[in-house]
Amino acid sequence: MIRTLPDLLIEPIVRMALAEDLGRAGDVTAMACIPVGARMRADFVARKPGVVAGLACVRLAVLAMDPKATITLKLWDGGAFEAGAVLAEVEADARAFLSAERTALNLLGRLCGIATLTSRYVAAVAGTRARIADTRKTTPGLRALEKHAVLCGGGVNHRFGLDDAILIKDNHVVVCGGVVPAVQAARASVGHLMKVEIEVDGLDQLDQLLPLIDQGVGPDVIMLDNFDLPMLREAVARAAGRVTLEASGGVNLQTVRGIAEMGVDVISVGALTHSAPSLDIGLDARIAS
Repeated sequence: MIRTLPDLLIEPIVRMALAEDLGRAGDVTAMACIPVGARMRADFVARKPGVVAGLACVRLAVLAMDPKATITLKLWDGGAFEAGAVLAEVEADARAFLSAERTALNLLGRLCGIATLTSRYVAAVAGTRARIADTRKTTPGLRALEKHAVLCGGGVNHRFGLDDAILIKDNHVVVCGGVVPAVQAARASVGHLMKVEIEVDGLDQLDQLLPLIDQGVGPDVIMLDNFDLPMLREAVARAAGRVTLEASGGVNLQTVRGIAEMGVDVISVGALTHSAPSLDIGLDARIAS
């Protein structure tokens, strides 16, 4: 079971999505067609198998529109389900629920899709040392939810933003004049709790960093960017366990196993968040008795 995010972090995102949908006049269809005081029940039902993430968004969306609604969540974040599984049951004021349903379904389908895709990558590298990590290639405004969904699928989070770890990319290296001065500048400017990672695009750059690592002033992580399999194998051999190695670039469900078998520690996959299809989740509604 994965511990869900605090409501404090989720609720502003849900309310923003509801406000976007309600617009200037509210749900004119529900107000025109649904009698005042009518109540309804509904089940959120998975049309395909997957891994759950985002049920808190359903709860908060419904309660934002009807604080007296009853919501029963049938699974915990990170739980697997089959097609036809009921993920949540709701009884609420009909007007209020119909105004919340699309926001709830959009967020739930999006996050379950990320968790489900992540679980497939994790399964593909089972038995290797490699862990599957996300990236910052997230939907603006939804990063906290999408990175939580990666955790639900069994992956791990890379840095959350620009402020929680140093990641020296190729353009930083160009401006700094090389990988060694870039790492030296980074080490000189931060405290002992700040991790330093640097991207390299060839074995020659890796070799330049190994003496710094032996001296205890090198990077904590080296990202091997777009290395082919022989280069990955050689990089692992040269590093010999002295530094965490992350493979990045050219990763998909067909290639990830081969990359993992080269012995890297982490494989970062942007597709987990930028290309995950939303999971098909439907709503089976009925009048409350």
